[in-house]
Amino acid sequence: MHTVAPLDNVATFRLLVSRLLTRRAHLPGIGVFFGPSGFGKTQSAVYGANECGAHYLELGRLWTTKTFLAHLARLVGAPARGTTADLHQSVIEALAAAPTLLIIDEADHAVAKGYDEAIRDIHNKTGVPIVLIGEELLPQAMRRNERLHNRVLAWVAAQPATADDAAVLAKLYVTDTCGVTITRDLTDLIAARAGGRVRRICVGVDAVRDWAEAEGLSVVDAAAWGDRPLWDAAPSKVRRI
Repeated sequence: MHTVAPLDNVATFRLLVSRLLTRRAHLPGIGVFFGPSGFGKTQSAVYGANECGAHYLELGRLWTTKTFLAHLARLVGAPARGTTADLHQSVIEALAAAPTLLIIDEADHAVAKGYDEAIRDIHNKTGVPIVLIGEELLPQAMRRNERLHNRVLAWVAAQPATADDAAVLAKLYVTDTCGVTITRDLTDLIAARAGGRVRRICVGVDAVRDWAEAEGLSVVDAAAWGDRPLWDAAPSKVRRI
């Protein structure tokens, strides 16, 4: 898995996982981590999977219930064959035998396609803690399945990336890897323009890195960067022949 920066949302996700793992026996064990695209939710899930030895599964937009269960069966070491009911039972037996935190990313697809009920049933019959990760409207979408909704122990919103997060990312992906230093005034500028999106910050610091290496610079500040675009460059115009 990729290197994970110690960002604020990573710490928030870690607290969510800890709450699920240490919950009292009579409490449900589903947590929901939601927020806009680019806020670093998947990076946080990678951290959680690495630290806890969790099963991590990213859902596909076109998956059906059977596709989901087949992928999950392979992930937990269960036979990935048979009918949908067979797969469901195999997953339940495998997780009941070896309870492990289950992290399901892009959980919006499960709700949209109706196999969120299979997730609820897996949780009910195994007791394994499950984290569902999705976009900012996931909590509202989950209200359509009250039986799943009322088994959620904690709803946690991912927060916009901060200026401190941008400085951490610049050090991790630029200074520590190629020796170029991006000063704090420039990482602050990148953070402000990124609108809280970790992905955009990463693209921005990478653009600065490429430019610094091309120019032979070891330090880049906001004045040196000037008004160069970070990710909003206009597309090249097509020349008409």
